[in-house]
Parts: sequence; structure tokens; C-alpha cells
Amino acid sequence: MKSFLTALAVVATLASCSNKKQVDTIVYNAKVYTVNTAFDTVEAFAVQNGKILALGKTDDIKGEYSAKEEIDAAGKAVYPGFIDAHAHFYGYGQSLQAADLRETKSWDEVLKRLIDFAKAHPDGWLIGNGWDQNDWTNKAFPTNEQLTALFPNRPVFLNRIDGHAAIANQKALDDAGIKQAENLVGGDMLTQNGKLTGVLIDNAVALVESKIPSPDAKLAEKIFSDAQANCFAAGLTTIDDCGLDWRAVEFVEKLQKENKLKMRLYIMLSDNAENYDYLFSRGAIKTPRLNVRAFKVYADGALGSRGACLLHPYTDMPNKSGFLLKNIKHYEDVAAKIASGGFQMCTHAIGDSANRVILNIYNKVLKGKNDKRWRIEHAQVLNKNDFDLFGKASIIPSVQPTHATSDMYWAGQRLGQARLKDAYAYKQLLKQNGWIPLGTDFPVENINPLLTFYAATVRQDASGFPKNGFQKENALTPEEALRGMTIWAAKANFEEKEKGSLEVGKLADFVILDHDILKSTPQNLLKTKVLKTYLNGEKVYEAK
Repeated sequence: MKSFLTALAVVATLASCSNKKQVDTIVYNAKVYTVNTAFDTVEAFAVQNGKILALGKTDDIKGEYSAKEEIDAAGKAVYPGFIDAHAHFYGYGQSLQAADLRETKSWDEVLKRLIDFAKAHPDGWLIGNGWDQNDWTNKAFPTNEQLTALFPNRPVFLNRIDGHAAIANQKALDDAGIKQAENLVGGDMLTQNGKLTGVLIDNAVALVESKIPSPDAKLAEKIFSDAQANCFAAGLTTIDDCGLDWRAVEFVEKLQKENKLKMRLYIMLSDNAENYDYLFSRGAIKTPRLNVRAFKVYADGALGSRGACLLHPYTDMPNKSGFLLKNIKHYEDVAAKIASGGFQMCTHAIGDSANRVILNIYNKVLKGKNDKRWRIEHAQVLNKNDFDLFGKASIIPSVQPTHATSDMYWAGQRLGQARLKDAYAYKQLLKQNGWIPLGTDFPVENINPLLTFYAATVRQDASGFPKNGFQKENALTPEEALRGMTIWAAKANFEEKEKGSLEVGKLADFVILDHDILKSTPQNLLKTKVLKTYLNGEKVYEAK
């Protein structure tokens, strides 16, 4: 009798299993932030063919489905894959091949790092990235005499942290054919006692940078591969790469077709004639991993190098107000052209004057509320009278919270306290349309999206400075910050129906963290680690 009952139980179990629907993956025993409209949390979900099939309680999901792979989240928090709404994916990969000059505390430290890097990389141009004179005791721009003395026969080119300034040695200037300062629209060559210092601002940078040989196919593949590995480790599953040319797009397509590049990319083409001709001829590009339908335009430079275009002079340099990088007619013509093709215009604007110019042009072209989702990238310093220009024409402010906490030490010196109050004003900008996408601008900032969350909600640096937060009235709530890194970032790319939240029918892009960032203290936010990252239900990163 006992053996009969045992056999009966086995049969019942087998019958139960056979009645379950087979899926690829089940995630269970989790706290899943779906980031749907109601901001619901669930315990489990099932994945089939790279998409979310069902969500609910662990018992219900496991009772209805059986899977090839079951992931016990052990009570950890699960989020939609993080989306960086403004970054430079290829540029970040390039920076990994160059001398790292970030967080240097003096020009002497820059030179020391460069000497060490040159020993291991003895050939070709010597490239470095990430110096910032605002972090040094002597905050003046450096000059290139020591660079030239150290490397008299090798061209040296060192990008400032924001990419809007650089310093070149004499050999690099010679190779670029630069013998004396030139008058440039939207650029500057700094001089001292009538002699070039090697410091180039905005449009002057390209005069030397354009002479650096392009990477071959092998190195280009490594650049993308290295960037992808680090981004997956940070929980990122989609990156907006702001400003590539059409050749890079075709190389990305090739790598993705060969399954050598899995990262989802939203690529904005740079503002030049070749790129307009290419996309207008080919049309918008949309695959599961690639989306190309936008153009990246630059209105001005950066605040740190005083290239941001201001309505009134810089407080700490009254003879400068920054500059637009092109004349206003260029922006008007580009806006009309992009609108005629039905594409998205995304314009870098830092200063209040640059923002006003672009906002007025957008409003003239867009003519009121719309769903074209034209974007202002950074929207960093605004005049108080211009905020409503975002809402009037449904213009998206695409912002980077870590810029606020990086700049807060010196931004007041540049702008003065009255003007600073309307800078980095993310809460005010959120109110314009009811949503706001968040990014990092990496490699200008760290790629870690958890630092974006921290900066957006806490508005302090890692040491807890300032005590009450930097202009805390413009902090976002934890829910708003998470939406900005997921569903709102997807919406800025016209992708909210396929990603950005964990809902039935959407892509199974998700990340498992060791802390619940929605319930965490500020101190624990900075300690939070990515445990696993999944793309299409496939594990692409696991912490060692």
C-alpha cells in the first residue's frame, strides 16, 4: 500500500510538471521593481524568448511555469536594466586606451602619469584624458613648455575632463600646422606673452585632434568591447552615444551582426553634412540592439573651461561670456532640416544664453505641444524666465546629476550665487513635462549609474558635503531618479514600449543589486554593488 501511494505521488508530481508551461528563465524570491505606471513591486517573473512573459508572486509563477534556468534572487532587489540617456560609449572605450588623468591634483601629477604611461606605450601619438584644473591648487590653465621638453619629438594631446578643451605640445601643434593663434568662431587658442600655451578651447580642439590617426579595425573592436564589459558590470543595458559619424554606425552594425557587440545603443549622429546625407538617404535605423534616428548638435562649450555661452559675463572673469560654436542661422537651418526629415534634434546647451537661443529655435519649429521629443542635452544653466519654454513645446531636458555634484565646488565662482540658483535645477525641469531622463556624460563622469541615483537624490559628494545637500530643493525623489534611469530614459529614445520597465511583452533586460536603493541610506547607496546583469534574459555580467 505504501509503495502504491508513493508511486501515486510521483505520478501526480510528474503530471503537475507536465501541465506547467515551459519557459527559458524564472526569477523568483526577489523584490522586483517593475517601474510600471503604478510603480508596482512583485516577487517573480518568467522570461521566454528574451521577453517578460508573466509577473507575480513566487508561488504563482513557479506553479504555472517550469524553466530551463531558475534564478533565486535570495530576497535581493531587481530593477529594469539601467539606461544612460547621455554618454559617449565609443569615447569611453577610447579613453580606456589612453593615459588616465582623472582626479589628478596638479599639473605635475599629470606629467608624472604621462611619463609612466609613455614607458608602456612608446609609439605614436601620446594621448591622455581627464585633467581638470579646477581640482588643482593652481586653477589656472597649464602651459605646454614641460610637455614639449619631455616629449620634443612625439606629439602629445591631452583632453580636459569635459572634452571641450585640450592641451597639445609643440610637436602636436607643428603636425597640425598651427604656428600662431587664429581667430575662430566658437573656439579659442590661449596665449601668454604673445606665445601659444598649447591650450585649445572648443572648436580649436579639432584642429589638432583631427590629425590623430584613426584606430584600425582591431583596435576599434577592442574599444567597443572594453566599454561594453565595464558598462555591463555597472548594470547598464542601453547607452545613448551622443555624437558619432555614419562610419561608426556601420561598424557597430557589423559587430552586432557578428554578436561581438551585445550592448543596446541609441546613437545620435554628429552635426555634419555627411551624416545628414547618410541618414536622410537611408532612413531611421531600428534593430533590437541599435536605434539611429537623432542628430547631436553643439550650441556651446563647457562651464569648466568657460566656453559655456552666458547672457552676462563670468563672475570670475568679467571679460568673458563664452560663445556659441556656430552662428544662430546654422542652428535655425539645422532645426528646419531635421524637422523636415522627421528626425530628433538633441542639442548640447550649457550656458543660459545657449539654452535660450536653442529653446527659442525649437519653439519656433515645433509650434507648441508635440511628440517629436526634441532634447536639450545638459540644460545646465538657465535664466529663470526660460524654464517654461521646455513645457510649451514638449522639449526634453536631458540631464546628468553627477555634473551638479562635480561642479558645485566652483560653479558659484563662475556664475555668482544669484545665477547659480537656476543651474542644475532638475526638479524645476522635471515639472515642465512631468518626466526627465538621466545620464552621466561618461567618460566626463564615472559610468556608474548608482552615482547618478545618489547625486540626483542626495545632492552630496561621497564625503557627505555639503551637509544639507547642494541646492537640495532640486533633488529628485528615489522613485523619480529610478524612472529617470529606466523608463524615462527609454521614452527619450522612443523606446518606452519595449524597455525601461519590467512588464509583459517587454525586453528581459534587468539587474540584480546587493542593496535596495529605494530603501537605502545615502552611505549604503555608495556601497551598493551590481550582482548580475541580464540582457534579453541572458546573463552578461556576474560579480566575482
